[in-house]
Amino acid sequence: MDVFDKLKILTDAAKYDVACTSSGVNKKAAAGGIGNAAACGICHSFSADGRCISLLKVLMTNICAYDCKYCVNRHSNDTARAAFTPRELADLTINFYRRNYIEGLFLSSGVLKNPDYTCEQMIETLRILREEYRFSGYIHAKAIPGADHALITRLGMLADRMSVNIEMPSQSSLQLLAPDKSKQAIFKPMAYIQSRIQENSHDIVQYRHAPKFVPAGQSTQMIIGATPDTDFQILNLTESLYKKYKLKRVFFSAYTPVAENHLLPALDTTPPLWREHRLYQADWLLRFYGFTAGELLDGEHQSFNPYLDPKCHWALNHPDFFPVDVNRASFHSLLRVPGIGVTSAKRIVSARRTTSLSFDGLKKLGVVLKRAQYFITCNGKTADGIKTASTWMLRTLLSEKTLKLYQFNVQSEQLSLFEHLPALPSGQEDLLACLTSPI
Repeated sequence: MDVFDKLKILTDAAKYDVACTSSGVNKKAAAGGIGNAAACGICHSFSADGRCISLLKVLMTNICAYDCKYCVNRHSNDTARAAFTPRELADLTINFYRRNYIEGLFLSSGVLKNPDYTCEQMIETLRILREEYRFSGYIHAKAIPGADHALITRLGMLADRMSVNIEMPSQSSLQLLAPDKSKQAIFKPMAYIQSRIQENSHDIVQYRHAPKFVPAGQSTQMIIGATPDTDFQILNLTESLYKKYKLKRVFFSAYTPVAENHLLPALDTTPPLWREHRLYQADWLLRFYGFTAGELLDGEHQSFNPYLDPKCHWALNHPDFFPVDVNRASFHSLLRVPGIGVTSAKRIVSARRTTSLSFDGLKKLGVVLKRAQYFITCNGKTADGIKTASTWMLRTLLSEKTLKLYQFNVQSEQLSLFEHLPALPSGQEDLLACLTSPI
């Protein structure tokens, strides 16, 4: 099998891993080297499955000793197999970079023979890139659970970011669908990487030229929709991962059926993309807006509203918190207002030091008044002509696309055009009235 045939197989096998993002690290090549990494972001092209990437996203091999039921590369699946040698993959990466096809490498792998052997192959690939080609571009490498800590350390010294995929949100789901794996085997390297990052940060303070270990931090990924785990369980796990392991990102991947198994959704099941979208919005609220998982969901309400984003849903359920006076409220209170983001909240805090803000002024600062007007006042005054009826507020907070899709579906009964949106939650009378009223 030539390198091009291997490339076709192993890039296609890697498409289900969603953890392609901005690099999070600034780095320039030394004299005689090539490549660099910019923290602000490197995504500018699109892969065959629609994801925005500018990395060579590939597996070292799709030959795997494990038999995870949800994975297309599982041991029992009848699929074409291939494996790069470290030299082949390093040469391929450099040739793509020199032709301006890519800006970096995203390297994962099936478990070939055993975790240690697989990790050694990945290390050798990165060693050739870093030491022989003197490549300083961005490299994201997947840590292989079960590999020796010395190998993980070596891999982390060569990569900019590492990740250990949790895959299943709970131990019971993992035992059911991936009996060869355990949460302990996943969390152990995750904890080790975090401890090495902390040690390395102290070394860098003391020794300016100390080698850096995973300077862009670590991340993980969870598969959504393959198991009965709820949004509440997933979000609580996400919050605990950020707190305990200081992860840079938790990625969510809507499960795409690739295997026929009675334990998994049917092959014709539509991936829960809206659910994935709501989890990403909630993740943003956890990381940048000061929300906790317990505020967004609870034991009685374990799923996100498919028609309202989590922030709007929280605001509608907490009328006692509002209205917020933009000329007096704290920065953290402003962040809880729908239509006010981190940037506009900072602008408000800065601008009100020298002037009293009005609704016209807020619009100039980037506030989305279509949403925010129901939850704010300016010096105690509400917006002119505002209607506070629940159905009117809901109608404004819902996107026009959602309203049109729902009504078209109801009127024409063409379910195929609406199959990507979930069913309306029970007990949502106001929302139902809003969705079914004429546009």
